[in-house]
Amino acid sequence: LGPAEFSYLGHRFRRRDLQVRNARGLLLECSWWQPFTQDGSTQEPLPCVVCLHGNSSCRVEALQHLRMVLQRGITLFAFDFAGCGMSQGDYISLGYHEKDDAREVVEYLRGTGQVSTIALWGRSMGAATALLHGHRDPSIAGLVLDSPFAELELVVRELIASMPLRHKPRFLVNAAIRIVRHSVRKRTGMDILNLRPIQNVDTCFIPALFVAGKDDALIDPHHTTDIHAAYAGDKNILIIEGDHNSDRPRYLSDGVSIFFYERLCVPAGLSGELPPSENTSPQSASSPWPAIPRAGGESAEDE
Repeated sequence: LGPAEFSYLGHRFRRRDLQVRNARGLLLECSWWQPFTQDGSTQEPLPCVVCLHGNSSCRVEALQHLRMVLQRGITLFAFDFAGCGMSQGDYISLGYHEKDDAREVVEYLRGTGQVSTIALWGRSMGAATALLHGHRDPSIAGLVLDSPFAELELVVRELIASMPLRHKPRFLVNAAIRIVRHSVRKRTGMDILNLRPIQNVDTCFIPALFVAGKDDALIDPHHTTDIHAAYAGDKNILIIEGDHNSDRPRYLSDGVSIFFYERLCVPAGLSGELPPSENTSPQSASSPWPAIPRAGGESAEDE
């Protein structure tokens, strides 16, 4: 997660690690990157981007976005979903319980009095989670949704169909899904047939930016385009080169930065830029946090 305190573009920032208890009583491990002053003076409420990580991941995933978010004068909040990273819990549910983790985090942030506008930035499971929560909380200012799935059952059927088997009798496929459904329900309380992030998007009016990799073989891009087509709010979609986990192009980061400026900074009356600092130097413009490896051996620092 990098240093707890660091300088960037002539400004001082602090990462505060904290815990939030979810609705099931499990502690979620969280990190919040904010500007701070040596004299401890109170900062005005600032916009905040909450990063929702994907399956088999954790809050470290958010580090690749840190530089872009901080440059906008926005704070960044990341946490490990229950059952992931350092948080308590044994299982994930691909959005079913995670949507309530997101709700608790958003409520915590609002309760601090240090946040003005809030956006959710989710990838894969995190994007599905943002959709499952978004229609319940219209005060969210924006959603960035990278590779969400429309229906979990459909993802399972498509993955089975893509397996290199000559014959896949329908009754065997249905039997396998029943076994998986029973096992998942027993462990998590979730019915995979009812996990449908697309279900309520026709009642969600939060401005949203959708993203999908053209060659995604895990969650086919049609899931993103189907959700986008049904989505009620102001929306935009980018189908980019690459697959589910490949490095996202620089122009996407630029587009997300503009989206956050319009949806977070402008409503909060902010310029979308860090104020001038006398301490700015070439060294202060380099990132003090670890580079995050990406597909193809690149890292967040290679941008």
